[in-house]
Amino acid sequence: MKTLIIGGPTAVGKSEIACEVAKRIGGEIISADSMAVYKFMDIGTAKPLECMGEVPHHLIDVVEPGGYFDAKIFEEEARRLIEEIKEKGKVPMVVGGTYLYIQALIYGIDDTPKPDWNLRKKLYRIAEERGKEFLYEKLKVVDRVYAEKIHPNDLRRTVRALEVFINSGRPFSSFHSWDKPKIDFVGTYLKRDIKNLYRRIEDRVRDMVKRGLLDEVKRLLDMGYEKFLTSGQAIDYKEFVPCAKGKKHIEECIREAVRNTKEQAKRQIRWFRKQNWHEIDLDSLGKEGAVKRILEIYNKQKYEDTLGALEKGLR
Repeated sequence: MKTLIIGGPTAVGKSEIACEVAKRIGGEIISADSMAVYKFMDIGTAKPLECMGEVPHHLIDVVEPGGYFDAKIFEEEARRLIEEIKEKGKVPMVVGGTYLYIQALIYGIDDTPKPDWNLRKKLYRIAEERGKEFLYEKLKVVDRVYAEKIHPNDLRRTVRALEVFINSGRPFSSFHSWDKPKIDFVGTYLKRDIKNLYRRIEDRVRDMVKRGLLDEVKRLLDMGYEKFLTSGQAIDYKEFVPCAKGKKHIEECIREAVRNTKEQAKRQIRWFRKQNWHEIDLDSLGKEGAVKRILEIYNKQKYEDTLGALEKGLR
């Protein structure tokens, strides 16, 4: 049984489509969202709370904000879950837009040096003294391949990549191999017209604010997670910290969140377009049409696999 991957940029509508597909094929969803793994962060990560009550979800709410979780951990946990789901006779579905996680799952990551917390503290201290940009420029010198995959403000990933390079003498990207897939999967990519996607991003950010995103940010600040929230990774959170502290007007924070989310979506789109997966155009197909198309693709692949196995057994 192949794993079904449903990917796409933020706000394209992955969760809604995946939930309906899962209900029809007996699927269990493994979240490939680098922020959904964190507890207490529901609104800003757009966790599919309603669907979670109908379809089993995995790798959501598994670590405290600021806790350690990376692509290698995701790879190991997702592979374990895929096997467990198959053993139950269910369809494993990987759903999300964090392409670094999806890439790690498909192709694997060599074992990297264990976290060096002392070195990491030094690197964070350098970032505080000289700025995130200083460390990112250093990363571009030693590992341009990986630097181009992450946002310049993503301090957590920048620090990890530099830490690995310093301790191993190898660029972080050299631990990643992108040639032969290590899992059997069917890849689907949800897309929309870019103008429509941008409108959805703007609407989603404003809807998050209406549903209490500022209160969620304030609670996280009260819990002591400010450094995590202001990291480059925490889009739709870091932009609202100044508002939660009364230092910026809400409209300014919304504009910044929308801008950063659009930039994130551009990077996601570039990656998914390169994968040669089945493209599902939500603008032309609509929700029901997209669900039917994904089911057709998956069932066709399942039929071809069964036929191939039968032919092999008759030889």
